[in-house]
Amino acid sequence: MCLGRFVGAHGVRGIVRIKSHTANPDDLAAYGPLSDETGTRRFSVTVTGHVKGLVLARIEGIDDRDAAEALRGTDLHVPRAALPPTEGEEYYHVDLLGLRAESEDGTALGRVSAVHDHGAGPIVEIQPPEGPSTLVPFTREHVPAVDIEGGRMVVAAQKEDS
Repeated sequence: MCLGRFVGAHGVRGIVRIKSHTANPDDLAAYGPLSDETGTRRFSVTVTGHVKGLVLARIEGIDDRDAAEALRGTDLHVPRAALPPTEGEEYYHVDLLGLRAESEDGTALGRVSAVHDHGAGPIVEIQPPEGPSTLVPFTREHVPAVDIEGGRMVVAAQKEDS
């Protein structure tokens, strides 16, 4: 699970700026050591402050601007098992990936290939077996049912605008 991304250095003493993807940006450090996408590099993160919507943090072993800047673009991951369980109709984006997308009558539409969120709410991308993908707002109106255990998501037929 990607929890954030290094976006650059802050100052000359090795402080990094991180774009946090957690609900509370400070929670980024609450999951223990984070790793890069491959799991080969581990990062011990201590949050030191905030600036312009970003988390400022000290990373163990990073002591100067050049070392901090070298981390730019690196995503910070934790194993899925490290995250707290969801409640009710809460879902981690990673849990939606790969779900079968079906119409309300059970017709196969494809699989969820991505979840996008550009600020106005999540959008699921559904890739059919052939042809271009479809984007569907992840709202109860458009996606009335999600069955993680069953591996499927129901997508409601949309009415044409008149």
